[in-house]
Amino acid sequence: MMTDRLRFGVFLAPFHKPGVNPTLALQNDLELMQWLDRCGYDEAWIGEHHSAGSEIIASPEIFIAAAAERTRHIRLGTGVTSLSYHNPLWVAERMVQLDHMTRGRIMFGAGPGALPTDARMIGIDPSQTRGLLEDSLGVIMKLLESEEPVTFKNDRWDLREARLHLRPYSNFDVCAAAVASPAGPRLAGRHGIGLLSIGATSAAGFDALALHWDVMEAEAAAHGKTVDRAKWRLVGLVHIAETEEQAKKDVAYGMEQWFHYFQAVAAFPQMAVPGDDLDEMIAFINESGFGAIGTPDMAVAQIDRLMKQSNGGFGAYLMLAHNWANPEATKKSYELIARHVMPHFQGHFLPTMDSAARAEKLRPELAAKHEQAVEDMKARYEAEVAGRAKKPERVDAG
Repeated sequence: MMTDRLRFGVFLAPFHKPGVNPTLALQNDLELMQWLDRCGYDEAWIGEHHSAGSEIIASPEIFIAAAAERTRHIRLGTGVTSLSYHNPLWVAERMVQLDHMTRGRIMFGAGPGALPTDARMIGIDPSQTRGLLEDSLGVIMKLLESEEPVTFKNDRWDLREARLHLRPYSNFDVCAAAVASPAGPRLAGRHGIGLLSIGATSAAGFDALALHWDVMEAEAAAHGKTVDRAKWRLVGLVHIAETEEQAKKDVAYGMEQWFHYFQAVAAFPQMAVPGDDLDEMIAFINESGFGAIGTPDMAVAQIDRLMKQSNGGFGAYLMLAHNWANPEATKKSYELIARHVMPHFQGHFLPTMDSAARAEKLRPELAAKHEQAVEDMKARYEAEVAGRAKKPERVDAG
């Protein structure tokens, strides 16, 4: 099943330059959620990280609780919860509590944990995280989908007739994360859940998009599940302004710091990016297809490119909140996307364009008729005035 209306949202790690005021940075992130809600965005996914200095939200659940009180419509998800770090029963409990507190506006994204520096602090080797993810997600799905108790034990967790304290408020979306490997699509298909393609515009991730969907369908069929393209979310990088030149000026604020993070700090080679100065970095983003720094038309072109590569479409386009520009320019970029890009894909674009075209085509004929109607009214009024002037005055018989 595929919906006609493409949803739009953000994937907020978040990225902030080390050394900035973290209290103010977190407040800016919450204000961004309010701005996105006002602009009509559908969803926002919030990351979990514990090291490396830039991605400063340790608990997406706490952030979501605060953001939900400041917004009205936007859906809020964990993007993603690092399942290898947590007891799966407590993860499920926290998500169900948020489901009740938000009246069904939450989503749950699951991943192994992206930063090895996080796992190292709690004694987990990177080679263990994907196996723990599989175990944890399997337990969580049983807890969410059934009222039967769950007993499970591995080297890290020991669950004994575990049950949820509350049943879910809604049938909220659950998604597995993917960059380039088939691990995420495999899990998504196995459980019949959605997929967050975080590396959709990277070279390896872009090439694997159609393959990822094939893996999901094959795994779903093997496990008696179904998958839905409407629950497939692709992440891309965009910053736009009213001109391409202005967009390039905007990203001078923070792009070099963002590139340095992935080049030299975060041990996350799937997101490796080249470039030694700002001009090279901008050129790489635009010329490789990794993102779009420029105008709304360039953002439309990137989404069209992803649509074709996905070989059947997807349900949501999420913009990675990269902090390349200052808060004002960032908000302007999201507003321009809401005004000029979203209508192109959500069915709002063509009706107004068609209506304007029809009116323009009919204008000469209708304008002439309108002018004639005015002239006819003038003539009618003049005739009435003339008629009253010719009518004899009434003579009083007394």
